[in-house]
Amino acid sequence: MRTAIPITSRPLDLVYFVFFLVHIPATLLIDLQALYPPWLIPYFIRALPRLYIQMSNDPLIGSVLGLLGDSKPFVWFKTFLAVEALFQFPVFILGARGLWRDSRSIYVLLLVYAASTTTTTLPCLSVLLATPTTSAQTIANKIVSVTTFQRSLLLSSYIPFFVIPFMMTIDMASRLSKLVTTGIDAADEKKAS
Repeated sequence: MRTAIPITSRPLDLVYFVFFLVHIPATLLIDLQALYPPWLIPYFIRALPRLYIQMSNDPLIGSVLGLLGDSKPFVWFKTFLAVEALFQFPVFILGARGLWRDSRSIYVLLLVYAASTTTTTLPCLSVLLATPTTSAQTIANKIVSVTTFQRSLLLSSYIPFFVIPFMMTIDMASRLSKLVTTGIDAADEKKAS
């Protein structure tokens, strides 16, 4: 049995741990409101996405919540939110716990999570980049658009949710590869003796 190394001595694991902890309230209070029955959400919590949309004009969250027009074209994003609720949210808790304990058995789950999240965040970034810049024409035609400041704000909040899982995908694949290689070498040595 190996001795657990403190999380403060494992910089990448500390980044992942904090990432998971920060993601928990964001998921519960903002992202998943599109899935909750309205009667379940207290008014002050229901106001959070509205404030967020007023500030950012996020076409994804705003659309699935019906705050920026028709949500039907964003059914794909609502599906991603269901994945976040049913798979990613439990991983935030299990992943934080496993990282805190320095458990190598969590690596497989973190690899699956990270690859899935990287894959689902990329289309979201594409939507943000393709959303028109606010102009007299977009305002007159009631087209969902963002100002340059709002796009910068949105990208600065979405990009870490792409970059960190992308790094985690590479990192966990590397860690698992080393563990598998170590296991294969040990099995080969045992056969040879």
